[in-house]
Amino acid sequence: MIGVSRSGYYAYVKRLDRKETEREKQNRIIDERITFHFYDNLESYGSPRIHRKLREVDRLVVSEKKVANRMKEMGLYAIPPKKHIHTTDSNHEKLVYENKLNRDFNPEVPNRVWATDITYIHTGEGFLYLNPILDLCSKRVISYAIDDSMDYRLPLRALKRALAVRNPKEGWIHHSDRGSQYCSNKYIETLKEAGATISMSRKANPYDNACIESFFASLKKEYLHKWVFHTKSQAIAAVQFYIEFYNRKRMHSTLGYATPIEYELAYKMAHKENAIQDQVTSA
Repeated sequence: MIGVSRSGYYAYVKRLDRKETEREKQNRIIDERITFHFYDNLESYGSPRIHRKLREVDRLVVSEKKVANRMKEMGLYAIPPKKHIHTTDSNHEKLVYENKLNRDFNPEVPNRVWATDITYIHTGEGFLYLNPILDLCSKRVISYAIDDSMDYRLPLRALKRALAVRNPKEGWIHHSDRGSQYCSNKYIETLKEAGATISMSRKANPYDNACIESFFASLKKEYLHKWVFHTKSQAIAAVQFYIEFYNRKRMHSTLGYATPIEYELAYKMAHKENAIQDQVTSA
């Protein structure tokens, strides 16, 4: 009546009677946790980060190679990057500044080196432009501005928000490309008033700002490219969601698999303990 063969039925009954082996049980648990962490992190984690989650969160003893094999068997792959189109307009007569950063993308102290750039997001209502500001020590998105215009007012809003939140000490480095927005009089005046050392990438050299390009690649391949945004408000909400995920939940291999906020908190705690120890020693 249900189209099942006699042999198929008895094979099914036999499987029900057979107890699950320890190996099968372990693989089932591993597969369940791999699947959870994969989708819980926006399908953006490959086997190294999933392996880290299994060991640190689930306390499972498993090799990275086995995690990779299980993910391959289940067809779970981190989403590959798509090509990035640059939005830099460096054909202007404004003053540009020397590259002071020189690709030193891993400063040891937070709030000393910031990087910024502009990227575009396509929606059914036209393009949006996003300008984030990153602290290169912790990789944290300090602030960002998003709008349908990419003139100097876009990055200026992001800069003023970042300065209000972080209030960096004089001599901090602000790195950008040579785009006309970052060379505008008001933007440069704001940087100088904040005591910034202004640094700009060399012409037609995106590798001089690779850190911010890496953030854009993660933003798009891990989240934005999964969706079709019919409205600008949908895209803005998606950017807000991803930046919260990026700052608070996404593990960064360059930070020892900590999140940007975790890394900053750990730095503050270590710095505070060192200050207390110095006071005790001097006393």
